Amino acid sequence: MFDLFETIEQTIREILINFISGNLNSMFTDVNERTIGIAGEVSQTPQQWNPGIFSMIQALSENVMIPIAGMIIAFVLCYELITMITEKNNMQDMDIAILLKWCFKVMVAVYLVNNAFVLVMAVFDVGQHLVRSAASVINQDTYLNADATIGMMQGMIGAMEIGELLQLALETMVVSLCMKIISILITVVLYGRMIEIFLYVSVAPVPIATVTNREWGQVGTNYVRGLAALGFQGFFIMVIIGIYCVLVNQMTVSANVHSALFSIAAYTVILCFALFKTGSVSRSIMNAH
Repeated sequence: MFDLFETIEQTIREILINFISGNLNSMFTDVNERTIGIAGEVSQTPQQWNPGIFSMIQALSENVMIPIAGMIIAFVLCYELITMITEKNNMQDMDIAILLKWCFKVMVAVYLVNNAFVLVMAVFDVGQHLVRSAASVINQDTYLNADATIGMMQGMIGAMEIGELLQLALETMVVSLCMKIISILITVVLYGRMIEIFLYVSVAPVPIATVTNREWGQVGTNYVRGLAALGFQGFFIMVIIGIYCVLVNQMTVSANVHSALFSIAAYTVILCFALFKTGSVSRSIMNAH
């Protein structure tokens, strides 16, 4: 009779241990996959991320926005010419240098508008180079050794009673579910950033058309700051990934498995929150609004 109860108890223990081990393996594998996945997404240029959307945005920028930018250039520079002439003693003190300066502005403005898409993409190419350089440094030191961590936990799990195993099984299930939900939120952040990049690129000729004007130039200047902020946001995302992985790597599991699980959950929540903040931090540093 006692042998029967011991057999049942041992079977339940094995089921719970296998269930917990499966959750732990999935959890720690997700940490590495999430790190690699985020780094891969951030390191992609808009063209690499989705060539179909990139082609559509390029067509919109070149075929729809350039004519509008041309009208803006005509209005802004004609207004500037009139202002420049009337400021010189009501057209009594004319200087050929004024007209030469104005013609130079016209040429620069037309060149910038015609090549706005290329210039904007060059900004993101520089940003992506920065992200890739950061990834090569961060990924070397932040890869989590899941097998060693799980092996350490399994040694402690094997000594637990059924009641504690049930509690741990519930905890691993809840934490694993929370991490999957947070993974979805992280995906929202990454996709949202890329969509914002496409929105910025689609209207590039319009704000670029104002860069050469003294009064309207703040529109183009702020646009360029916004582009730089989006480029540097990828760098900040990589820094946050590095911090997250270092925290998880330094996690101590030898004392308490339960606290280790909730530490992972807490670090992942912090990761998600910090990723949401990267946009505002980058804009603040670039003084973009």
